[in-house]
Amino acid sequence: MKLNGAQILMKCLEQEGVEVIFGYPGGQVIPIFDALYDAKIRLILVRHEQGAAHAAEGYARSTGKIGVCLATSGPGATNLVTGIADAYMDSVPLVAITGQVPTFMIGRDSFQEADITGITMPITKHNYLVKDIKDLPRVIKEAFYIAATGRPGPVLIDLAKDVNSQTAKFEYPEVVDLPGYKPNYVGNIRQIKDAVEAINRAERPLLYGGGGVVNSGAHEVLRKLAETADIPVTTTLLGLTAFPAGHPLFLGMLGMHGTAYANFAVCETDLLIAVGARFDDRVTGKVESFAPKAKVIHIDIDPAEIGKNVAVDIPIVGDVKNVLEMLVEKVKPTSHPEWRKQIAAWKAAYPLSYREQPGGGLKPQRVIEEIYRLTKGEAVICTEVGQHQMWTAQYYQFTRPRSLITSGGLGTMGFGFPAAIGAQVGNADRLVIDIAGDGSFQMNIQELGTAVAYNLPVKVVIINNCYLGMVRQWQEFFFNKRYSGTVMDHNPDFVKMAEAYGAAGFRVERAEELTETLQKAFAFPGPAVVDCRVDREENVLPMVPANQPIDQMIGVNK
Repeated sequence: MKLNGAQILMKCLEQEGVEVIFGYPGGQVIPIFDALYDAKIRLILVRHEQGAAHAAEGYARSTGKIGVCLATSGPGATNLVTGIADAYMDSVPLVAITGQVPTFMIGRDSFQEADITGITMPITKHNYLVKDIKDLPRVIKEAFYIAATGRPGPVLIDLAKDVNSQTAKFEYPEVVDLPGYKPNYVGNIRQIKDAVEAINRAERPLLYGGGGVVNSGAHEVLRKLAETADIPVTTTLLGLTAFPAGHPLFLGMLGMHGTAYANFAVCETDLLIAVGARFDDRVTGKVESFAPKAKVIHIDIDPAEIGKNVAVDIPIVGDVKNVLEMLVEKVKPTSHPEWRKQIAAWKAAYPLSYREQPGGGLKPQRVIEEIYRLTKGEAVICTEVGQHQMWTAQYYQFTRPRSLITSGGLGTMGFGFPAAIGAQVGNADRLVIDIAGDGSFQMNIQELGTAVAYNLPVKVVIINNCYLGMVRQWQEFFFNKRYSGTVMDHNPDFVKMAEAYGAAGFRVERAEELTETLQKAFAFPGPAVVDCRVDREENVLPMVPANQPIDQMIGVNK
């Protein structure tokens, strides 16, 4: 039996195990939505294409599966771009499918035509323009393979409308043959031997884990290496769930808003073992002064990252989990009592802290701590981008892999709520909470309609300070400006807004109201929004100014 292109697309997606698509219809993809009606794939109809991309990201980040989003041509496709770029920066496996005008109209500035393959070339691992139905099964097979293998990332498939109506016999390829794309999963034996020798000799070793540890599923072997060789562990924002927060070897996040003791440890370590991390500027600060006393081992699946930002002494290209397993087999069990004693002294002297005054305003840090206490670290936490994101990284104690869903490299405001929707779809049995800022939440607030329509019990806790708080903080600290362009005094009533969409709305204005209100919201069987009116001018501390040495922290009395 011959099938048309839209039907073949659905058959291919089913072969790839796709369970859900986040999408929004339009003229060029009507045949695809018709075929989707009869497919064994769930459709989540979002309210904006950017919401579709971020929801697919949230699904992928929280489950480890490939997220899929679908949009029409022109503005539908371009509305996906921010989400695609976000996935590219954070190594998220994503397949974005877009409609395109018919082949004979391509290049004629046709209605709702955009060169989406050209636009997304710098922000995808690969992309395709399909103009012949015979190519479609191969393209789908390759796209899913590329998205998930090596360093994960987004792939875009642009499908000309007339391909949807062409017919062909459906045959799905069993294998992928891409001669120019051969990810290396096994580290070089000689380099691994050198790394083992360096670890065995080190007196002040430090493990620095990134999102690659989470992507590789290497959290258990990372912990085993740390415990065997008695190595303290610090992580990036995206690596926070790679190591249990309560572990005595854990130092928390490093970098711009990292803990003082993690940053001090980086400055004093004699061996820095970077695992699935890319030495981004929010971690290193001034590169020339980063880990100045250390020999550097860098383990990463992507050879392009090694040596890109920081000089490396022992490079190891390979899958993080595979390489760590080889290291664990060979390193000697040891201890570093003096190093541990020094770190314990730093922890005691420079803990994360904030000040509360009797009768004072509700502190945002208190809100994060209470969310952790009530959820016992078992929730999937999503965030938007800004001060609330950093407070979450500092004060929520993550214990499970893939339980923090946040925008790292691109820093995308508006990410958290649609990502939480995707995470809830992929984790129906877990509590999913979006910790939001009042500015970020409004960027994709329309997805309240999606959450209500599908009865997705996502909870949004707004850290509402009526500011674009992080920008306000930078203006105050570094530019001597008084909050130009950051005041959000005309926010909507978020409780009424939630109720208008059919969700539950709650408000917290005093600390004594916090626990009971959060309990009510978390117990509510559908989507709920909690508007927490917090101390307006609270700052995220400590803080390392951009391009400064990471031990030069504001908010730390040395």
